[in-house]
Amino acid sequence: MREESCIFCKIAAGEIPSKTLYEDEEFRVILDLGPATKGHALILPKNHYRNLFELPDSEAEKVMVLAKKMALQMREKLHCDGFNLVQNNEEVAGQTVFHFHMHLIPRYKGDGQIIGWKPGKPEEAELETVRKTIAEE
Repeated sequence: MREESCIFCKIAAGEIPSKTLYEDEEFRVILDLGPATKGHALILPKNHYRNLFELPDSEAEKVMVLAKKMALQMREKLHCDGFNLVQNNEEVAGQTVFHFHMHLIPRYKGDGQIIGWKPGKPEEAELETVRKTIAEE
């Protein structure tokens, strides 16, 4: 299942050249052309899913197993000091290509990257309200 106008579908299918680190029947892992750090890569499913909300559970499981495999390999080969897995969903959350993908970002001491957020300071009552809204009871 591909979307003809999707650049990541074309890259995952091998129609557009990429710096491929890994490939199997379901996924291609490529180096990011605008890397945050040395070794920054993307996991691309070969099937088209807009984002996490469309990704089947079975594919989500495989993505995490592959992310762990690649992170271990990259840590060994690149000698990075840490690792970020980043996955954005929808434009407001930073998604710019609407084909599910996961960023694998090796981190190095002093690399200058800031991947995070400003922590909020909610009151206990607000936390409890949100918990009740989300939790299945």
